[in-house]
Amino acid sequence: MYIISALYKFHNIPDPRKIHNEIREELKKNSIKGTVLVGSEGINGTISARCSKNLNESLAFIRSISGFKNIDTKNSFSQKSPFVRLKVKLKKEIVTIGDSSVNPNINRGDYVEPNEWNKIIEDEDVLLIDTRNKYECTIGTFRNALNPNTTKFREFPKWLESQNFSDSYKKNKKVAMFCTGGIRCEKASSLMRTKGFKNVYHLKGGILNYFESVPEKESLWNGECFVFDDRVSIKHDLSEGTYDMCHGCRMPIKDDDKKSRNFIKGVACPKCFDKTSDEQKSRYMSRQKQIDIAKKRNKQHIGPREEVIK
Repeated sequence: MYIISALYKFHNIPDPRKIHNEIREELKKNSIKGTVLVGSEGINGTISARCSKNLNESLAFIRSISGFKNIDTKNSFSQKSPFVRLKVKLKKEIVTIGDSSVNPNINRGDYVEPNEWNKIIEDEDVLLIDTRNKYECTIGTFRNALNPNTTKFREFPKWLESQNFSDSYKKNKKVAMFCTGGIRCEKASSLMRTKGFKNVYHLKGGILNYFESVPEKESLWNGECFVFDDRVSIKHDLSEGTYDMCHGCRMPIKDDDKKSRNFIKGVACPKCFDKTSDEQKSRYMSRQKQIDIAKKRNKQHIGPREEVIK
């Protein structure tokens, strides 16, 4: 059984390169896999280990960094390794919104604990926004949530501008936002405060924290939750979901999609079959062949799944 820990915290880091190097060495020492992003605005990552001692030591090290004692972490489990390697990256933004005026360390919305979330979003006067990408929203979201139909988080500011919300609306409307682990909605709440919204709330710890804290029978969530690792999705009990991934377009797919004549394992699915060239399909087929050979030899192949944290 593998333990997976999603973690993030916005906190100013004076020397991010130094912290980046220290985290990389510590995680390598403990045989940790996954992705960690380090920037001047904070730390964001998802890491995993088969040994709880190694994972706990790594988390303890991150918490020992000045300002990160209370870094938000959410654990889940998988029967298979969700990552094939460790990547620690130095970034300008630990989650990219593309607006330099946005700084959650200075200005952000109000946290809402999971046990208070249902009360907030059942209020008819609340505008509920899903800050995740559109393909994430399609497999699960909260009831009555608005989907901005973005393909990347950095498109969120453009979407917000396109809504032409009036000054009166910004002043009086309550806005509640959520995402997978809390980082995107926290940064989006900073953007909205910057743009003049007064009553902005976001789900602390995101959907993962909600799943962990709120009994399923009381849940207002519909569907599964997309995650950025090889599990693809998880259910409310944090177990692995029913979705797979098309390695051609990296979109979530179900068993019915695999029955289509336009599905080729590791190459294409009905969503992207007509959008890729024969040359691309040939390249993807060659890649899938190498993955299959590696599996037969009981080796891991650095396959098509790029670990990302959005």
